[in-house]
Amino acid sequence: MAKRKIEPHFEMPDGATPLDPDEIQGLLIDTITTQAELNFAEQQSIIESSKWIFETNHKSILTDQFFKNLHKKMFQSVWAWAGKHRKTNKNIGVEPHNISIEIKKLCDDCEYWIENKTYDWNEIAARFHHKVVWIHPFANGNGRFSRILTDILLKKYKQPTLSWGRNTFSKDDFSSESQLRTEYILSLRDADNKKFQKLIHFIQS
Repeated sequence: MAKRKIEPHFEMPDGATPLDPDEIQGLLIDTITTQAELNFAEQQSIIESSKWIFETNHKSILTDQFFKNLHKKMFQSVWAWAGKHRKTNKNIGVEPHNISIEIKKLCDDCEYWIENKTYDWNEIAARFHHKVVWIHPFANGNGRFSRILTDILLKKYKQPTLSWGRNTFSKDDFSSESQLRTEYILSLRDADNKKFQKLIHFIQS
């Protein structure tokens, strides 16, 4: 792949994962130079694939392969490495060589929670979502990916959709330094310490 002529300048919000130079080289749209332009392009890519993402009756959700397929569908218009596990360490996430192992463990755990009714559905959603973010399978887009993946899981089992804080922070979004994003990050950090109540409340509020 030829090197980009203009190096983009991405100002990642709090909690986001910085991209390595090699990962930035995987950007498929040469005109993108700012974080706002990247956010817009990624959102458009998700919209373009929304029929497959939200309207398909997905059969095998709790698999590493589905994780990869979903991420690719979401970001294939923007990143050459969409749908591929990250190859470098980040400020969050497991070692790259452990990603597939941890995804398998999470999927097995989630199947157990569902079959045995270990938690109610809101707590299953919170625990599942947090663990996907904690694993951080991909170089970029893990927050949006894990929220959509959780929504697909709930839809599969005919559970109510989540608001992800938007009922409380209706004018905010996740892509900027907003109150919505701040509350989201704080709830995830609580969950890092196995305190899930704030995240459970957030996903329903």
